[in-house]
Amino acid sequence: MTDALTPWMEKYQRAWESNDPADIETLFTESAEYRTEPYADPWTGHSEIVDGWIEAKDDPGEAVFTWTPVVSTADLGIAQAETVYESRGTTYSNLWVIRFAPDGRATSFTEWWMDQDAS
Repeated sequence: MTDALTPWMEKYQRAWESNDPADIETLFTESAEYRTEPYADPWTGHSEIVDGWIEAKDDPGEAVFTWTPVVSTADLGIAQAETVYESRGTTYSNLWVIRFAPDGRATSFTEWWMDQDAS
């Protein structure tokens, strides 16, 4: 079984910290879809993904992110994660669903998240 998830997540964390468009584009195929919520309209293609990412970016070191694999195959990765923003007093629980192209880039990325502090 090929693990596409771990190297992709490592690249994602690098892109999250750098907010460099080249690092972001490396993660996705040219026609990939990125959904910030399961039923949200996707950002489609490198240009929309980079623009959306940069608009919503976190500053380097702003969040502490940890994750564990739930499913990891050559074409599907599901990660359970936690994102802690200490300065905001906010913690998110995340479930990410990522579909991979044969070269390991994502063709589809969907975030499922919950604010742990919301009532």
